[in-house]
Amino acid sequence: MMAAPLKIGILNLMHDKEDTQQRFTKVLSAGSYRVNIQYFYPQNHYTSRPVPKLVQQISQPLDLGQAAAMDAFIITGAPIEQLPFEKITYLDEVHQLIDCLVANNIPQLYICWGAMAAANYLYGISKMPLPEKIFGVFHNYIQHEDPLLTGLDDGFLTPHARYAEMDINKIAHDPRLIINATTKDNRLFSFRARDKHQYFLFSHLEYGQDALLKEYLRERNTHPGIEYIKPQNYFRDPLHMKDPQFSWQRTQRVFFDNWLQAVANDTKTQQLVKE
Repeated sequence: MMAAPLKIGILNLMHDKEDTQQRFTKVLSAGSYRVNIQYFYPQNHYTSRPVPKLVQQISQPLDLGQAAAMDAFIITGAPIEQLPFEKITYLDEVHQLIDCLVANNIPQLYICWGAMAAANYLYGISKMPLPEKIFGVFHNYIQHEDPLLTGLDDGFLTPHARYAEMDINKIAHDPRLIINATTKDNRLFSFRARDKHQYFLFSHLEYGQDALLKEYLRERNTHPGIEYIKPQNYFRDPLHMKDPQFSWQRTQRVFFDNWLQAVANDTKTQQLVKE
């Protein structure tokens, strides 16, 4: 008998919502497991304005009852890492979702700003601005072996794009947490909770080949008077910003397949416990 698809919930906080959903659908559907993905948006983000039609068409308002029925849940990044947490209008809604996932023992994958918000809420880890945006494709080095990194060589490539970092020293000295991998400059790739189903990923590993270029152009076009840093180690022709390379494609495939395998194993364990 074919196993039922894994039910994956995703709270999409990214600016480019349609592209983001296409990226996650592609990477999660490319692995060895069948998935049924439901995208949500935070209702509190639209308390003072109408929900855009596109958002309504491709996702639905966050419902904790539905979230509790998922096999796993992802909270995406958001281009708001320069803002203090208390300035985020939907932060309480994110916290309520995290509480729901923890209470129901649902595997959690937090990405970029989602990882920052969850690490701060769950473990009191502070967010700190970086001297400049970490932006481009970088080697990542394994600090502790982890099932989600199985099959990746030390120095694996991934895209990073953020203006802030979490207090890595506090993470390293928290016995509840374990750092899995960092860049050579000690910027976080990921850490996880030791005894809970929580994984904090700081690379935008869902990004496809052109995503870093799109992010750069979006920032530049939004504020044309500002000179934004260009993505590093990304273009075959960096002088003219041409021919972006998808050098993290293998990392992407291996990581998300490993994550889905972990979710599937957790689902089987939960079913055995219930039986």
